[in-house]
Amino acid sequence: MKKILLTIIAAIVACGLSAADAKTTARAALGKPDLDSIAKASVDENSQYYYPRLLKSFLSNDTTMTDEEFQYFYYGTLYQEDYDPYREAPNQALFQELLPVYAKEKRTRADREKMLDYALQVLDDNPVDLRQLTNRIYVYEQNRKYDLAKIWQFKLNHLLLVIASSGSGTTPEDAFVIVYPQHEYDFLNLSGITASSQRFEPPYFDFITVNRTDTKKPEGYYFNISELLNQYFLKHPSEMESTPSAGADK
Repeated sequence: MKKILLTIIAAIVACGLSAADAKTTARAALGKPDLDSIAKASVDENSQYYYPRLLKSFLSNDTTMTDEEFQYFYYGTLYQEDYDPYREAPNQALFQELLPVYAKEKRTRADREKMLDYALQVLDDNPVDLRQLTNRIYVYEQNRKYDLAKIWQFKLNHLLLVIASSGSGTTPEDAFVIVYPQHEYDFLNLSGITASSQRFEPPYFDFITVNRTDTKKPEGYYFNISELLNQYFLKHPSEMESTPSAGADK
């Protein structure tokens, strides 16, 4: 947990905050999410954490959201009518076209525009898609739109901070809490840790093994998918007998 949090703090510093501010940000965001409170606030039009209000703020090109607002926004995703943690991303035909582009070491401007087009389509469907947020930032940087890159890096860093603050990941009792299965891999990879494989551990944990050179470091990290599964089964009760496996790639 400490290594992951420090990696994210470093990213926030690179995005423009001082080290002291970044540490303050981390401390302020530390703690498991109160999902009961988030569930109520996300659908309460009178709440400052009403999900549509937070969504509008997240989609704007600014950096005014607070740590708590990021937390309520990220986990508020669970309680939206169209939420489905296992739904397929839109425009799979374009995604297939992009696979060779993603594999390139050097990409043309046309490649980058196609990447951005797909990223925006996915983010319109799922605003907290960590992978496509990363691709969006990459294109902005490569196209020298540095102000936009900085704004969206700020947003991505704070989503990562929200996940890092939800636990240590070293035990089931202190597992990270995520809202989409693919966030398990994306969160670790974006934190500088290479995820290698996944296994489901009843009743509601995923364990992601990681590549490590130091045997003193964790073999892997636990992710709590309890609420993710609860919300999935509420909408798909016929599938309760077969727990879906997490970690599906896009």
